[in-house]
Amino acid sequence: MVISRTPLRLSFFGGGTDYPSWFRRHGGEVLATTIDKYCYLTCRYLPPFFEHKIRIIYSKIENCQTIDEIAHPAAREVLRYLDIRRGVEIHHDADLPARSGMGTSSAFTVGLLNAIHALKGEIRTKRDLAMEAIDIEQNILKEAVGSQDQVLAAYGGFNHIQFLPNDTFVVNPVTLLPKRIAEFNSYLMLFYTGIRRTASDIASTFVDNLESRRRQLRTMTHLVNEAKSILVSGGPIEGIGELLHEAWEAKRSLSSSVSNTEIDSMYEAARAAGAIGGKLAGAGGGGFMLLFVPPAKQPQVREALSRLTYVPFKFEFSGSQIIFYDLEEEYEEVTPEDFKRRVQKCDKQTG
Repeated sequence: MVISRTPLRLSFFGGGTDYPSWFRRHGGEVLATTIDKYCYLTCRYLPPFFEHKIRIIYSKIENCQTIDEIAHPAAREVLRYLDIRRGVEIHHDADLPARSGMGTSSAFTVGLLNAIHALKGEIRTKRDLAMEAIDIEQNILKEAVGSQDQVLAAYGGFNHIQFLPNDTFVVNPVTLLPKRIAEFNSYLMLFYTGIRRTASDIASTFVDNLESRRRQLRTMTHLVNEAKSILVSGGPIEGIGELLHEAWEAKRSLSSSVSNTEIDSMYEAARAAGAIGGKLAGAGGGGFMLLFVPPAKQPQVREALSRLTYVPFKFEFSGSQIIFYDLEEEYEEVTPEDFKRRVQKCDKQTG
């Protein structure tokens, strides 16, 4: 049995510039972190005692005989990608809900790749895991997703990531003293809006025509380095909140699907209660709302958003890890038909 643990992420600045249709022409940059909320995947080879050959447990339970029968897109394509021919069981658990803007889909893909590679006795680097996940999500599944989620899930940490026109990326850890990171973290509040959506559906409303949104994306790129400069220089950290507000205004203008009147009302209520800035996590449309709030104002913001679920969090720096590894003795591989015949033969012998 193998268990992988893969972190979810929060992106602060640069979202949108990590889509291939943009960075292959202009390059892209994001400033983002992973947090101590995780996706867990438990994987094992199935003993030959079951009528099903593949069992996948998430919000649904799938019992299948072949990979082609699997309904879960990422699970199906990861098993096909890694050429899994034996019976296997996969169990998924997560700390935060899917379709919420926290990179849950990519964390699942990265975590499953990590676990299945380990099950096969293989070790992959963080770069390998990120590149394989990008290939599966963008090229095989044809999803309208960027590249930052897969990189962050694999690497972990608080990073400035650069996406280059040649389809490679550079991960630059943001080197800050622990005291500065703790200060930044203390200003951040995360709320679940309760609105679930699929990121690729939101992204598809603007990703096919990013050139027409050049002004907004250049603004987002500029804000990455401006925010990093504030953090590294040790200047007043409230400036980050102002930049987040500017970035949110730019992001809202990408598509009418990024926000709506309900989300706008939540955001304005938070600002009126003391939040300096904020944004929706991920592509927008719902999910989690990240707010930048001075600690002294946080009780008022929690009161203003009392109908929403508040989620405390801390930055994490480990990335996708194998946290349990215990391969059992291998069983002889038999087909369900062979197994039935053996049971019938045993029944006859024992009367």
